[in-house]
Parts: sequence; C-alpha cells; structure tokens
Amino acid sequence: MIARLMFAAAALALTMPAVLHAAPACAAVPAKGRLIQMEHISVEVVGKGSPVILIPGLSTPRAVWDAFVPGLAAGHSVYLVQVNGFAGEDPRGNLKPGVLAGIVADLHALVVQEKLKDAAVVGHSLGGLAGLMFAKAHPGDLGRLMVVDALPFIGTLFAPNATVAMVEPQAAGMRDQIIASYGRPADKAGSEAIATRLALKPESRLQVVAWSMATDPRVSGQAMYEDMVTDLRPDLAAIATPITMVYPWSTYVPQAQADALYRGAYASAPHVSFVPIGDAAHFVMLDQPEAFRTALIAFVK
Repeated sequence: MIARLMFAAAALALTMPAVLHAAPACAAVPAKGRLIQMEHISVEVVGKGSPVILIPGLSTPRAVWDAFVPGLAAGHSVYLVQVNGFAGEDPRGNLKPGVLAGIVADLHALVVQEKLKDAAVVGHSLGGLAGLMFAKAHPGDLGRLMVVDALPFIGTLFAPNATVAMVEPQAAGMRDQIIASYGRPADKAGSEAIATRLALKPESRLQVVAWSMATDPRVSGQAMYEDMVTDLRPDLAAIATPITMVYPWSTYVPQAQADALYRGAYASAPHVSFVPIGDAAHFVMLDQPEAFRTALIAFVK
C-alpha cells in the first residue's frame, strides 16, 4: 500500500509541473545538427548509421539525452525528438486535442521521409507511452522499443482496478487547471518541491525545474490529460515489437515493489525484457547516467 501511494504521488508530480509555469519566456536552444520541423514535434538529427529515435517525456526537452548523444552518434543516426511547446518552442499543432496521436503521426512521417529501417526507439515517460502507441499503429516502422519508466495505463498507480472512466474526471480537472495557469507568474518553490519526487540527485532536480519552467502549460495540460486517459493494456499482447522496460527503484520504492509493478503491467507483452536501475527516481537517465548508458548501449546493439 505504501509503495502504491508513493507511485501515485510520483505520477501526480509528473503531471503537475506545468501548473507552475508562466508563458514560455525562453527561446529554444539552436540545434547542433540538422533540424526537421513538423506539426507536433521537431527532430534534431546528428551522427550517421543505423537509426535511433529518442523521445523525451512530459515538459522535457531533447536535452535530457545530451549525455548520451555523442556516444550514440559515433555509430548511429540519432533522431532527437522534442514536442512542440516544450523548451519554449512554438506549440504549433499542439494547442488542440490530439497531441499524442499527432506525435505518433509525425514519427511515422519521419520514418517515411527519412527512409528509416528497423529504428531503435527510446521513449521516457510520456515518450514511452507514445512509443507504445507508435509500435501499435506502425509496427513496421521500428525494430525495437525501449520504454523508460512508463506504464501502459497510468491509472493503475491510483487503483489496481482503475478504468479510463474512473480517471477521466480527475484528469480533465487537472488539465483545465494547468491550461488556466498560462501567463501567470511561476511558482519556483512549488516546482522545486515537485522535482524532489521526480529525481534523487540535487543537480538532477535543478535541471528538471529549469525544463519545466520553460514549458507551455497549454501543451503540457493537454498532453498530461491524454496520457492519463490512454489505456494500452488491451493492446500489449498484439505488440510484436521487442520491448525493453527500464524502471527505477530506490529506498523510497524498493526493488521488489518496483519489480511487481512494472513486470505485472507488462506481463501480457509477448517480447519484453526488464532492466531495473537502482538509486534512481523517474528521471533515471539523470540520476544514474552510467547505468542508463550501459542499458542504452546494450539496447541499440
């Protein structure tokens, strides 16, 4: 019960940072490689070789992968996705419902446009859910999928028997509150408090706060809502794409409890392997970069 409550608190924290932002005030960092601008995402391309697509989570820019890009780009074409409206970028097509579906559609268009074959796709949090949706809708577009701390239905964090109908009213209320915060002064102290639930290391928390403060809450609110009301549990058995599930554990959520949650959630997936990473919270790649690097290298090989 304690573990369930802690996971639920983490899920709530994940959905709430956008409530604390004003309108985006910073410009996006110039791309280091070729930039592809699409309706729902932008994609920076670096390196050369077999394709790797990296999708960040809610209110998170492509910079979350920065520590791993040089190593990957030495032997791969790395496609760094960023959701429009995050990191101070123009929201473009993300100011209306259908953010997740739009991300998936743009990913498919990217594969077609770039003529990618057997892409290795990595998605964190919201990006992990998008990766599952991508594998469901376009199985021929990707060779394998790494899901980093995401569930096929986030509602199970609140109750094992949760349904979309049960979660939707709360999700709608949170969405509306977040969107209404657009243009208001930011609450940095509140954002810092929430970041303590998403990352363990002080430097990781500082980074999460900075990223969340730059996000357009109109986009985060809608994306959060869609994340909360998307239930892919019935579809897992039909997803033939091999899945690597990376998840954190710590003294706050011991490994045995984390194992039960994630292995149970993905039990019906026909081809899934599990990689637990200790002494980490939701932002696994920030808290334990070397352990995550090891998992990532093994995955792309």
